[in-house]
Amino acid sequence: MGIRIDGKAVSAAFREKLKEDVARLTEQGMQPGLAVVIVGDDQASRVYVNNKKKACQQLGIYSEEYALPGETTEEELLELVNRLNNRSQIHGILVQLPLPRHIREKVVLEAIDPRKDVDAFHPQNVGRIMIGDYRFLPCTPAGILELIRSTGVPVEGKECVVIGRSNIVGKPMAMLMLHQNATVTICHSRTKNLAEVARRADILIVAIGKAKFVGADMVKPGALVIDVGMDRDENGKLCGDVDYEAVEPVAGYITPVPGGVGPMTISMLMKNTVTAAEMALEAAKGC
Repeated sequence: MGIRIDGKAVSAAFREKLKEDVARLTEQGMQPGLAVVIVGDDQASRVYVNNKKKACQQLGIYSEEYALPGETTEEELLELVNRLNNRSQIHGILVQLPLPRHIREKVVLEAIDPRKDVDAFHPQNVGRIMIGDYRFLPCTPAGILELIRSTGVPVEGKECVVIGRSNIVGKPMAMLMLHQNATVTICHSRTKNLAEVARRADILIVAIGKAKFVGADMVKPGALVIDVGMDRDENGKLCGDVDYEAVEPVAGYITPVPGGVGPMTISMLMKNTVTAAEMALEAAKGC
């Protein structure tokens, strides 16, 4: 039977350490500050934003929220981002995705100062991740690394399969595992013999967006399985990309949905905000 990886417990322990870091920086006159921008009334986005606000309050991070109407123009949003770029009290800027169709996400994300890009979506930060010289990591992949560390399972030399090739999870996750000296394979919708490839994995990370896509026949006995999915099953119940009930008896370790990767994603956002404040403090001392 697979050991359940409790993302809530790992996240809680991680945040206790973060709270100390926030207090230390605040004592030095550099309270970490995060600005979250949400455009429109997407309900899922609203839930995420509320959770981020709550995490800031718990940790002592200063936060601002900008809830803009759906008809906000791209130019108006870019003007706001520019103002936040120039605010010394704000160390991290997060523009909640998705944006309305008339606003180009690429243009907005590239407008954020890379030093305040706590989602790590700016091309400059993406490039730094590629070469392994980074200060920020995308929040979900960073959270997954922490969950893997919590198991004590060594990554070096292991075969890792990532199902999904998004810029937000799949691609950066593959690079991070490569930096940890794993042998990495990325699978996607065009991969032939996907089940066969997945069964080779010592570490299987699934971020494909299809409810219960991965069954027991796709998992190597004893594998560490990370489920990034957030889906609804045929009964409308929240589930992941992995069929938990089928895979759990086969896996060595497995994350549940909910309560696995999700709590870690917000914790990593808080970590990136603290890192951005540390960078600002370093720059101030350098002056």
